[in-house]
Amino acid sequence: MTARVGENLNQALHGLLGDDPSVYVLGEDLLDPYGGAFKITRGLSTRFPDRVLTTPLSEGAIVGAASGLALAGEKAIVEIMFGDFAALAFDQLVNFASKSVSMYGRRVPMPLIIRCPSGGNRGYGPTHSQNLQKHFIGVPGLSLFEMSPFHDNRAVLDRMLALAEPCLLFEDKVLYTRRMYDVDELFTWDLVEDVAVVRFDGDLDYVVIAPGGVAHRAIAAMRTLLLSHDLAGAVLVPSRLYPFDPAALLPLLGQVGVVCVAEDGSAGGTWGSHLAADLHQRLWGLLRRPIRLVSSADSVIPTASHLERAVVLQDSTISSAVLEALDG
Repeated sequence: MTARVGENLNQALHGLLGDDPSVYVLGEDLLDPYGGAFKITRGLSTRFPDRVLTTPLSEGAIVGAASGLALAGEKAIVEIMFGDFAALAFDQLVNFASKSVSMYGRRVPMPLIIRCPSGGNRGYGPTHSQNLQKHFIGVPGLSLFEMSPFHDNRAVLDRMLALAEPCLLFEDKVLYTRRMYDVDELFTWDLVEDVAVVRFDGDLDYVVIAPGGVAHRAIAAMRTLLLSHDLAGAVLVPSRLYPFDPAALLPLLGQVGVVCVAEDGSAGGTWGSHLAADLHQRLWGLLRRPIRLVSSADSVIPTASHLERAVVLQDSTISSAVLEALDG
């Protein structure tokens, strides 16, 4: 049986710190026996006590210190306890870390990763359940990734550090307990460059593009559409959200001609809208329908589970959006 996503990430951090003595991990309550709010850093402080640093409750200070480490030639990984609080480090990320890559007259390596546990469906309420990806889209020198059950976390961490620029890694909290590479037997999956392609083996009626935290909901919607409506589809799950080059996917998208982009978080200025605008330009003349965007409701995220489900993106919302797109 494959590891759970959270276990895979924990193993990736252990391997990374074991292989590279220049890597530091910083954040709140990371030390054993607690090992972080979601136990992702469990065991690290015992093995690497000098390089796993627990910090005061100040996201700006944590990211500022990590940025200084990266600027001085080390590699730094920060855990923001809840991704919502990345907003408290916005100035450090946007006005210092990302700018430091290029504002000194030459490119300066800044190997820095900010891990952001994100998303709802856990009952944590309005300020601990958000997806803030859209607030960081389009910042020069800042890359966005999202954890996925189809992308090995060690490979993702290595890739982010190799970029030598600040990277945000958004981690949907529900994924921590899900299995890696777990796909319904009705479908197959493969990696096409950066993107996991989960699909029905046959002619396709539509394609859904979704980040890692939405992948299991998009696949559940794909199952419903196949069994209840006899519609075959594919779900594409990129690891890197921004910048994202969809060139390798254009043949498939152009052939199918019906595309839906599904993401958590409220609509407006999102990764999905940015991607849809890009695809419209590249696929103009091949699309059978306008690209359909689907997201969470325009609302704060309630704590009560029945109210939360009405706000956070669900698989039923995705399947309804696909049906509407196909109906034109």
